[in-house]
Amino acid sequence: MKIEKKAILKALEHITVPGEGQNMVESGAVKNIQVFGDEVEVDITIANPSLQARKKTEVEILKVIHREVYEKAKIKVNIKVDVPSKPKTNEIKGKPIPGIKNIIAVASGKGGVGKSTVTANLAVTLAKMGFKVGLLDADIYGPSMPIMFDVAQEKPLAVNIGGKSKMKPVESYGVKLLSIGFFTQPSQAVIWRGPMASKALNQMIFDAHWGEIDFMLLDLPPGTGDIHLSIMQAMPVTGAVVVSTPQEVALADARKGVAMFQQDSINVPVLGIVENMAYFTPEELPENKYYIFGKEGAKHLSEDLKVPFLGEIPLVQSIREAGDIGRPAAMQTATPIEAAFEEITKNVVQEVVNRNKNIPPTEAIQITTMAGCAAVKKK
Repeated sequence: MKIEKKAILKALEHITVPGEGQNMVESGAVKNIQVFGDEVEVDITIANPSLQARKKTEVEILKVIHREVYEKAKIKVNIKVDVPSKPKTNEIKGKPIPGIKNIIAVASGKGGVGKSTVTANLAVTLAKMGFKVGLLDADIYGPSMPIMFDVAQEKPLAVNIGGKSKMKPVESYGVKLLSIGFFTQPSQAVIWRGPMASKALNQMIFDAHWGEIDFMLLDLPPGTGDIHLSIMQAMPVTGAVVVSTPQEVALADARKGVAMFQQDSINVPVLGIVENMAYFTPEELPENKYYIFGKEGAKHLSEDLKVPFLGEIPLVQSIREAGDIGRPAAMQTATPIEAAFEEITKNVVQEVVNRNKNIPPTEAIQITTMAGCAAVKKK
């Protein structure tokens, strides 16, 4: 008996696809039918991956063709499972901190470029703008925030939240602050290995009552090491700001800092680069600019790496003095220093807005192989 392909299709219309309300032909599950005399080969694609579903589909096809077309037909059913991918959601995985909207890591590839000074002044400028700000001093081995905020003698208090004892961050200039410096003596060196330092960081992150925070700033240690990975494994960082000075030796390390965040296994958006100590301006000659460390090096690096340039900060004596006495320079009013930090802070906020509008929230990363610790090369 000659079997017609259209007869097979008509017979398969008797089979309803589970959960879809359509028959097998209407739903597109039937991909191909081949007929050779009394031999029939049917290619089917289903969404249910279970063995039971595949077996049931095969049996129903055999039965309906034997019943509706030809009872002695030799039938071969090829079933392919195609599970539809789940739509990408903006769910943050890992351990998000309740109440904290944006987490910004401030990093530098090299020490001594003023990263902590930039972080402190970003924090107080955000607070002056009316945002609720937190600052975690993640530089375990060189904590400087207690001095910069004039709270070196303070100690975080314990508060009872939901029956659990939590650390209450120290508050200064409208910024909630935690640092390992609060728990060590001024002359005491922290000589912990990586796991112990990471544990201390986790306690300051998750065992603290931060409350509602618009921007949490993380003052990371210099380089691209264990603390950086621990931070990004512990929480979903919104984005990173990289600080550099204009000279080539600092730019080479800043490039590595950007590459770390852009590595596939980390994938934290770089909000931009800040050029610190861009030029020297003496107090008695405020209009003069002396490019001691080179000119616009970080700006050119941002163009090369295609990341935003957030602005430049001059090398001014009052910035150093303000940090030493514990009153960040951005607290000044109607000065070029205040204007410089306001411009940079506005750019950071705008980049966060752009990032949150266009990119799903960052996931806390999971490093499962040594590949996450390998050297990174970015062209």
